[in-house]
Amino acid sequence: MTFEDLKRLYLKKRKQLGSEVYKHISELLEEAKEIHRNDWLKNPTPNKDHEQSWRAFKGKNLEKLVQYIITDEVEELGLKVINGNKLERTTNLSKELSQVKRNLAIDYGEFGLHLPDVDIIIYDPRNYKVLAAISSKVTLRERIAQTGYWKLKLLHDEATKHIKVYFITPDEDGTLTHKKPTKKGRAIVEVDLDGSYVLTEEEIEESDKVKLFEHFVEDLKKLLNERQ
Repeated sequence: MTFEDLKRLYLKKRKQLGSEVYKHISELLEEAKEIHRNDWLKNPTPNKDHEQSWRAFKGKNLEKLVQYIITDEVEELGLKVINGNKLERTTNLSKELSQVKRNLAIDYGEFGLHLPDVDIIIYDPRNYKVLAAISSKVTLRERIAQTGYWKLKLLHDEATKHIKVYFITPDEDGTLTHKKPTKKGRAIVEVDLDGSYVLTEEEIEESDKVKLFEHFVEDLKKLLNERQ
């Protein structure tokens, strides 16, 4: 199974469900898991069970799917979306991406400039300024504390303090569901990040920082209007 297969499944679901499709990402991933398992059984990975192989596929391809879902609407705002891995390359970067990389890099003094570990970057192609850095994981457990760390590092430098840091997740373990009692992951989002957007049909207790995914693009529009 490849990302293209996952994308086809998503487009099929979008035809059935329209704009509500984002609420069914976990369901989509369960369907994909069955296809992935059948493929894996034809050629099992040595010394690994299917669950391990699926987790790696799911993690890597969820971020690609989120990028695919948001790209058209973000580009309609005159912005561009790229995968964080693209900037990690040290050679053959275009002038545009090289400038974006400089505008996102964190200065560690004598230890050099280093990029934050984020999955998706939104920037303005007119001035190469980075507006937002997004981590996208299946659960908050996977990288929420690290994402909070990157936000603090970006905040402490004049060149990067304007960059918003978001987390987009199906939140499969329900960390964001309730505001009180607050789980650690939700506390990090509420205090250290600029927001988290949840791909779920479950009811969640929303706040200024924790919202359903449908609010992502409208919040990005507000951000753009504030900057202009």
